[in-house]
Amino acid sequence: MEAPHKTLKYASIAISGRPGAGRSTLLKNLTPILKPLGWETFSGGDWARQFAIGTGKHNPDDITHHYATDYGDEIDHQIDAAMRKKLSDPNTHVAVESWIAGWNMQGLKHVLKVLLMCDDALRIDRIVNRDTISVAEAKKHLWDREEKNVAKWKRMYGVTDFWDPKYYDLVINTYSHGPLETLDLVLQALGYYSLNGQLAARV
Repeated sequence: MEAPHKTLKYASIAISGRPGAGRSTLLKNLTPILKPLGWETFSGGDWARQFAIGTGKHNPDDITHHYATDYGDEIDHQIDAAMRKKLSDPNTHVAVESWIAGWNMQGLKHVLKVLLMCDDALRIDRIVNRDTISVAEAKKHLWDREEKNVAKWKRMYGVTDFWDPKYYDLVINTYSHGPLETLDLVLQALGYYSLNGQLAARV
């Protein structure tokens, strides 16, 4: 029988979106489905957080997420270049999430570029629940972090909007689509389901 990943429409997946849009949840839900097919899963945010902690730029006891300004431009370049190099190989099968992962994979037709969008109110609510902080704290952290991170990346890459739908193959509003609906839409775009509703990997 042909290897399962050969039945899929894309070799890898890059998930983008602002904080609280649902990137980590989608990657978590994809992991038990894709790993049996030989895929890797990778969180750019987790890697960068551990780097920030390891270099003393972020307190490990601070449950809020780090800032991209905690480290120099060269680290962002290294992370983005490493992710793009890995996913550039159509024989490599990886699902990755980060703020701008999908934008970073533009031009790679074998990579499914997914953009998750969500209303600000729900993003804030998710961060309140995730980090167990107050609404006021969540708002301040979210807006401050977004402003500083995006300003840095705009300066580095000369891009006005990293979340312009033109960079993406699939755009999902996670306010109107729950986690399982979002997962289902990605699996459909990936070609995971066969026409008769059975899993493509089992055909």
